[in-house]
Amino acid sequence: MKKILVIGAGPAGLTAAYELLSKAKEDVEVVVFEESGDMGGISKTVNYKGNRMDMGGHRFFSRVSDVNDWWNHMLPMQGAPSWDDIALERQIPLAAGGPNPEQTDRVMLHRNRVSRIFFDSKFFDYPIQLKPELFINMGFINTVQAVFSYLKSLLFKREEKSLEDFYINRFGKKLYSMFFENYTANLWGRHPSEIDPSWGAQRVKGLSIIAIIKDVFGKMLPKKKNRHVETSLIESFSYPKLGPGQLWDVTAEEIEKLGGTILKHAKVVGVTKNAQNVITGIQYEQNGEKKTMEGDIVISSMPIKDLVGGMNDVPAEPARIAAGLPYRDYMTLGVLIPKLNLKNKTKIKTVGNIVPDNWVYVHDRTVKMGRFQIYNNWSPYMVKDLEKTVWVGLEYFCNEGDEFWNMSEEEFSKMAVNEMVKMGLIDSADEVIDTHAEWVKKAYPAYFDTYDEMDKLVDYLNTIENLYCVGRNGQHRYNNIDHSMVTSFETVKNILSGKKDKSNIWSVNTEKEYHEEK
Repeated sequence: MKKILVIGAGPAGLTAAYELLSKAKEDVEVVVFEESGDMGGISKTVNYKGNRMDMGGHRFFSRVSDVNDWWNHMLPMQGAPSWDDIALERQIPLAAGGPNPEQTDRVMLHRNRVSRIFFDSKFFDYPIQLKPELFINMGFINTVQAVFSYLKSLLFKREEKSLEDFYINRFGKKLYSMFFENYTANLWGRHPSEIDPSWGAQRVKGLSIIAIIKDVFGKMLPKKKNRHVETSLIESFSYPKLGPGQLWDVTAEEIEKLGGTILKHAKVVGVTKNAQNVITGIQYEQNGEKKTMEGDIVISSMPIKDLVGGMNDVPAEPARIAAGLPYRDYMTLGVLIPKLNLKNKTKIKTVGNIVPDNWVYVHDRTVKMGRFQIYNNWSPYMVKDLEKTVWVGLEYFCNEGDEFWNMSEEEFSKMAVNEMVKMGLIDSADEVIDTHAEWVKKAYPAYFDTYDEMDKLVDYLNTIENLYCVGRNGQHRYNNIDHSMVTSFETVKNILSGKKDKSNIWSVNTEKEYHEEK
């Protein structure tokens, strides 16, 4: 019997554990180590007095059929309308024989996708849509400048040495300065000119003015069965009834049913290798006590920086690269209010006629807020009193230990609510019914500092035969949930087949066309 140690109970770690236990032909013992008491990592859902918070906002959409099948197995698509579907008399796709969200919790909902940019006290579609409202909101002069700036970018392509080059090549300098420059600097704490362009290639993928134009004309033409749509242009997605953490709570239950063990509040602090460069076990802290556990294979979704930092006998060069990998941390404030000042000028019906956005990107240079979510629009079951309150999440990007991170909850709440007033979201701080703050470490692996030497670090990690690195932090790659899961699918295939080459695991989501076709 092989003993497999899985570090981290986020999407990648739990997917690996479940896949191993459900597919292994020979008996395996699987132990999952989770530093916190929650399942899902940064995809967890926080329940505060019956109002639920999604850490960062998670849309469930994938072109990978195996991922969609996996999600549907854990949380089947709704077969009857949800509370707000009924209240708004909204027609949505329903799965034949699917569960009724009014009667059971184990269900995925079909949701409309609305994400916009809040800039100059106006809403702009994100991604940018070629609609009359865009040009009205921009004004004549800005529109003319944007057109000529974009034409110039078509004629004079920049060598893509940075994320700034990447954006200007696809949108022109004017739109870049309006809709990308400040937000990106706020998100990463670095100007886009200092960030590796591979972040844009991975996250924005094929999105550009050309892609937007193609999408506009594509909608005018008869639908082709397999017409490809960029991920950023999707108009609907799936979402667990009780938030993303529900999926991972259900997965954890299934793992334990299959005989797997999940150790909560178990922080992995060390990894031991022998003279043959094979991992023999790990050290972890639980309830104030240091413990060790031996194992045959380690699957790690913990940050590479910490993994390598806790490993013995690491050569100087990979140790240096790992130690220099940067991250961006995240703070969010849940704010309960009776209403938002923002008027719903769309044709989309909502409960209470609030704006229909799932989240809004803030491009206001006078505030530090990066985004805000409106949880009412993710799922009607995320809010305790959907008809009388609006539950929003104000998101801030920071570095662990900086002045933001070190704020008390009271200081953070006062600052963030004051920014809501400044932006016109509410009239006064006195309107706020309640608030709740959350801090998330290493939410975003960053693409600067020693990141450009990642290939050398990967080469070293691949010399450790019984180590597999999966997921966003496990690979220091800004993956969505589906690609994090695919790294685990590939890992389990390798383990069960005895395949030694790990290039299939590291190549997930590195190419634009990866998994665009089934």
